Amino acid sequence: MKKQTIFIATALFLTVSTYAQNVNKIHKKAILIDTHDDVLSQQINSGYDLAKEQPEYDFDLVKAKRGGLDAQVFSIWCDEKGDYSNAIREIDSLYALLKRHPDKIALATTAEDLRKIVAQNKLAALIGVEGGHMINDDLAKLDELAKRGMIYLTLTWNNSTAWATSAVDERGGKLKDRALGLNEFGKKIVKRLNELGVMVDLSHVGEQTFYDAIKLSTKPVILSHSCVHAINPVPRNITDEQILAVGKNGGVISVNFYNGFVMPNHEEYFKTFLDKYKDEYRALRTQNSATAKKELMKRHSDEFAKIQPSIDLLVDHIDHIVKLIGIDHVGIGADYDGATSYPKGLNNVADYPKLTEVLLKRGYTEKDIHKIYGENFLRVLKANKGK
Repeated sequence: MKKQTIFIATALFLTVSTYAQNVNKIHKKAILIDTHDDVLSQQINSGYDLAKEQPEYDFDLVKAKRGGLDAQVFSIWCDEKGDYSNAIREIDSLYALLKRHPDKIALATTAEDLRKIVAQNKLAALIGVEGGHMINDDLAKLDELAKRGMIYLTLTWNNSTAWATSAVDERGGKLKDRALGLNEFGKKIVKRLNELGVMVDLSHVGEQTFYDAIKLSTKPVILSHSCVHAINPVPRNITDEQILAVGKNGGVISVNFYNGFVMPNHEEYFKTFLDKYKDEYRALRTQNSATAKKELMKRHSDEFAKIQPSIDLLVDHIDHIVKLIGIDHVGIGADYDGATSYPKGLNNVADYPKLTEVLLKRGYTEKDIHKIYGENFLRVLKANKGK
């Protein structure tokens, strides 16, 4: 009996070990591209070197290597109070990182660039500008950002511009005194993006802006970090009708990892969590609010875990898109360093292999995973750039 028990235990260990090796092999073989990370807007104030492991950030080059991340689109972001000067400052900070560590990271602006950089065992860095307010209503500034390497422009952030309305404003009923969607200048911007080979990013935009832009665009669009409204009906998530329109356009929806977009009612649960520890949270607010929230979640991790979604729920969003428009139209845009919390186990870019494991368990093939992780995005990038 004892020998039989040892045999069964050994066989089980070998089976688990073989499965883990298979997951790792598939993960490493894929070109993994995250289409949205906000670390630059955080790092620019601290001055930390992202080539070294930085515990307070979700992205750095050490964690990226550990997680098998091959390419990162760095979000150039500032809130509605910022402008073009903020964008230039953040892009310059990325250029400085590239100059300091040419053996580890290089700039890509085309699909061809990206594949070459990955083949050199470096991280491919790409630039996405999150928020049309950063062009200061000036087409010349749009052109300059494209020259500096911008591969997509998110037409709005949460705030509307003079020429495009946002999802938060449209669905929040804040725009009763103005027309929704793109005005004539907004339409010129979409046309100019197509001419420049810069992808039109429709994350954050209102439904009318979405439909105006996707109808006008002659090239496939991207949603760099969005989830499914049918699963979690918050203003930032996109409806089935919008998903179908992206499929018809040939674009890609990169799924966001933020708990508030992934899990229904998470915002209400999180508010209750903050209220429970309100005195402690107030004391921590001597830091910025995002840092304070992360520290509170760390201190009370067991309590916070009760309101965290699983990786499976995140994959439900991927499943929903695939069922509606097929495997060729979904990607990954985690929103690391821009959101406060993520599904259990996906704490930062080092944790991507855990997502691969769940995708395999859910029946996705190696080819499917390669498409989700990078090939779909590369197709859309190439369709916009022409190379």
